[in-house]
Amino acid sequence: MASRTIPAFDSLRKLGAAHLAVPQPIIPRRGVLPVLAAALMALPALLAEPAASQEAGRPRARDLGIAVGIFEPGRHNAITDVEGVLVGHTTVVEGDDIRTGVTAIRPHGGNLYFERVPAAMHVGNGFGKLLGVTQVGELGELEMPILLTCTLCVWRAADAMVEWALEMEGMERVRSINPVVGETNDGGLNDIRGRPVTAAHVRAALDGAAAGPVEEGAVGAGTGTSAFGWKGGIGTSSRVLPPSLGGYTVGVLVQSNFGGILQIAGAPVGRELGRYSFRGQVERGGGGQEGESQGSIMMVVATDAPLSERNLRRVAMRAVMGLSRTGSYASNGSGDYVIAFSTAPGVRRVPGVAVRTVDDLANNAISGIFQATVEATEEAIYNSIFKAVTVSSRFGTREALPIEATMGVLRRYGVVPE
Repeated sequence: MASRTIPAFDSLRKLGAAHLAVPQPIIPRRGVLPVLAAALMALPALLAEPAASQEAGRPRARDLGIAVGIFEPGRHNAITDVEGVLVGHTTVVEGDDIRTGVTAIRPHGGNLYFERVPAAMHVGNGFGKLLGVTQVGELGELEMPILLTCTLCVWRAADAMVEWALEMEGMERVRSINPVVGETNDGGLNDIRGRPVTAAHVRAALDGAAAGPVEEGAVGAGTGTSAFGWKGGIGTSSRVLPPSLGGYTVGVLVQSNFGGILQIAGAPVGRELGRYSFRGQVERGGGGQEGESQGSIMMVVATDAPLSERNLRRVAMRAVMGLSRTGSYASNGSGDYVIAFSTAPGVRRVPGVAVRTVDDLANNAISGIFQATVEATEEAIYNSIFKAVTVSSRFGTREALPIEATMGVLRRYGVVPE
């Protein structure tokens, strides 16, 4: 997928080389030279790290034999399997303190303001900063792409996207526009108070959004996130319904940054590996481990099924069911949000049309889409963790989920064969 990003920077070990060798590099906040200097200074220590998972790349869940649910994924097992959907990342890494980014989801490649798509939102737990929510709820449509970023960068990202949109052809008389920007807090690895996301980062993600495979893990808005006490990030998955259920496609993209007790296909991975929420209280009668019970997740659901905003809201609610299967309990400090939209041509909206005739999938034909949403959400979250590499900054380190130890648990519980 063409995007302003680098492949997941393996434990940041190859950061200096990445800036020199990757055709579409990450975009630094204050220039390349300080980043290279910091990378070269840190290189000796980073080179000392075990190289087991640093060169081979990390697998997706399905690569390991973890097949979630009953429906088959699409060609790329990504949200971009829904025709027209585009995804772009900007990964922002600088020195020893900036680990953040932007991820853009565009329902189609045209001007969304003049060809709007029906949309709905659902809030699992509302500890978050989601811009644009009231207008989407009121009108039931998206008129701009969806941006994901870090918590304190939301407003800068929104302002940059508004400027980007107003510069489009035909927008000269537009005086109101509704940016939709979601977030999770990556302050455990990122200088979030510095608000490092710039207009250039936002534009790069929007302009670089493309169809096809989607990078996952520590990229874009997932660069500095954590999940279940390990490194989190961006993950995606899709499902294609059989022809008897309409043949529709459902795709999900997540920005995972939350806590809980990780389970994979029912296997208690977090408990078996000794990293989970409330471990301190349960095992030692003491305090909990910082960062393992807090956090947030943004979930974006796309489908080509012709759905109204009413049924899209019902679809969005099912994404939380997929989230719960992974071991989340939506803590007090968690912002768990779902945005769902339909790309079907027969439901798109053109401003100024007084009376519309639209396609509308019947209520009794939607259950397969519900199931597909649950499955794709669950697998997208697994992918966000499996693909994420260990990331360090001056604030600390978030280790990647250990693949071999995890597979040992999955084998013991019969999720994958011995």
